[in-house]
Amino acid sequence: MSKRVYAWELSDSDSEGDSECNVNPKQTYTKVTEKDSNILHVPEIAKTSVNHGTLSNAIVVLEDDEEDAKDLLKPPNRTEPSTPSPGKKRRTREEVDADRAKAEERKAERERAKQEREKKKEEKRLEQQERKEAAERLKSYRPENYVKCLTVRIHPVLLQDGNSDVLTETLAELEWKSCIEPHSLTHSITWTRPLPQENSEDGEVEDEQVLMVISLYEFMDVVTSVKQILQGNSSRHKESSSLLTALTDHLKTHTGSVVTMLVMGSSQHRKRGSWYHSHGDLRSQLGMEDVDIEEVLVYLQLYKSVCVHFLYNWKEVADQVCSYTKALSKRPFKAMSECTELGFCVDGSWAAGARVERDGKGLAAVWSRQLQQLNRVSPAVATAVTSAYPSPQLLLQAYEKLDSEKERRGLLADLTVKGMVKERRVGPEFSARIYRILTTENPQLVLD
Repeated sequence: MSKRVYAWELSDSDSEGDSECNVNPKQTYTKVTEKDSNILHVPEIAKTSVNHGTLSNAIVVLEDDEEDAKDLLKPPNRTEPSTPSPGKKRRTREEVDADRAKAEERKAERERAKQEREKKKEEKRLEQQERKEAAERLKSYRPENYVKCLTVRIHPVLLQDGNSDVLTETLAELEWKSCIEPHSLTHSITWTRPLPQENSEDGEVEDEQVLMVISLYEFMDVVTSVKQILQGNSSRHKESSSLLTALTDHLKTHTGSVVTMLVMGSSQHRKRGSWYHSHGDLRSQLGMEDVDIEEVLVYLQLYKSVCVHFLYNWKEVADQVCSYTKALSKRPFKAMSECTELGFCVDGSWAAGARVERDGKGLAAVWSRQLQQLNRVSPAVATAVTSAYPSPQLLLQAYEKLDSEKERRGLLADLTVKGMVKERRVGPEFSARIYRILTTENPQLVLD
């Protein structure tokens, strides 16, 4: 079988901007005989050369007909629409709407999941913020920090004494806030503290503790007024008992106020819950016996809820003010840290102990409560024991497996107590106590 070989040379001499190839109209061909091995040998083409270049860019076509070869080399018509694939089926409108609905549903699901994540993230942020605020609030309530929030208010009348600067200098050295302003009770020292942070309103509240600082001669006026009242002749002495009248009016308007009277300039002091005098100044000046003076003090304490302290000078007054200020600074933190419930009482109205269900739920709490009834056993120590031995029976079985008495006593010593600032061991002392409790047969044994 013979075929004709057409060879076109593509010229490289034309400009690069031409969009079509330069085809030499002179075609050379030769007859090629197809061998049995189906391999075509064209030795003449490899040696052929033309004036415009080599035949390395030649296109060789094997065809029976010249016209068919020319048609084959024509570029395809790109404007003709491609025939759709016979395997692809056109979707109906219902299928398109169903796919669109599914896509919208998936999009809505993603939006809901995103909103849920954002909500959880916001809740977590708020929770962290609340914990941070609670920690800061607890830190601000510590005595060393809360004392800086208290303000010591001093009545201007007290500054008329030339030695009163001892009090103001002492407060300034301690860097405590103080101010000079009149109060409802003359000759008094009071304290103000800021409102709790839970309240939305800003401001200060006056503490119920009040110190009334008077001299010995002013106290003589109070004693005389009280004696007049006890004798039933108070109307005649109403004008001269200005301090007692001011004290009474203050107690009427401030029902929760606790007044302590500091009598300054006296040689009398308190000793073992009573008072005594070394020189008898008060008794000689008032012309009263000790029983009469005790009667006045009892009247002030029972009817006015006023305690009387006898001090020597302003230095002792300043010490007394500092003691009250420190005590007031400890009150908020102590109130927050104290547990109002008793350790051996359960929550709620059921007073029979830890509740145990029929399925045994609650027995671990009973075992932990039993351990906490012992002295110096914290919940963390009890948890360490109950975690290792969930029931007393398991602990007794562990004791039976040991050979010596020493090993039984120290069985719980190496248990780690967690949940504290620094991890520690239970210790041999507590381990020995637990062993004695569970194994002793003496009902009169003193555990601690």
